[in-house]
Amino acid sequence: MSPAESSDGEPTRFFRSTAARRDAVVRATGALALFVALGVGLHAAVPRLFDPTWLRRQVAAFGAFAPLAFVALQVAQVLLAPIPGQVLGGVGGYLFGVVDGTLYSLLGVTLGSTAAFSLARRFGRPYVERVMRPEALARWDRFLERNGLVGLFVLFLLPTFPDDLLCFVAGLSDLRLRTFLALVVVGRTPSFFAAAYAGQSLAGGRVASFALVVAALAALSVVVYLLRDRLVSLLADPEPGE
Repeated sequence: MSPAESSDGEPTRFFRSTAARRDAVVRATGALALFVALGVGLHAAVPRLFDPTWLRRQVAAFGAFAPLAFVALQVAQVLLAPIPGQVLGGVGGYLFGVVDGTLYSLLGVTLGSTAAFSLARRFGRPYVERVMRPEALARWDRFLERNGLVGLFVLFLLPTFPDDLLCFVAGLSDLRLRTFLALVVVGRTPSFFAAAYAGQSLAGGRVASFALVVAALAALSVVVYLLRDRLVSLLADPEPGE
């Protein structure tokens, strides 16, 4: 059996061809370059945004609403995925420090994951099929069926996997909500802690520490992204007779 196919002959890759994969990498690189350019431009135009003392003073003016707004953003990124959760995790570390930033990120992600799981369980497969491509849903259905809790936990640990989509898939399984949330919290804590640490390092002027953590996370993300099909194949248990 080809590694690009499942046991029933269906494609298991995220992209239909090498060209499609290359195009996705180019787009992601372009988006990262745009993000960096935007940051440089903002630093030149509004330098106060990069002054942690001033910025934290502005955030503190909102009192309890500042953490609530941040948590709401993390909830939204799980359900709508406009920006990666780890990016917000870095913002949380910058604004609130590594401990509070990590806790706020985990609270928001846990609430968002609960909502995604509950929506899938309440409205069933027709709803999830509107959120995910049918072929991707079928693939993750098979993966969860074969690998269960261990496979799901490993995917939550690794960056760049579509763990937000996995929340919807898990809602279609017989997995209990509290078990699922334990996997989410334990699996996602390391990456959010690292992101918050990077944010706090930047706020404290420790640029070298910030750059080291970001570079490590970025390198790991790229490697996992490029090898994600192979990683899933290694994790997947073969069906009887294979």
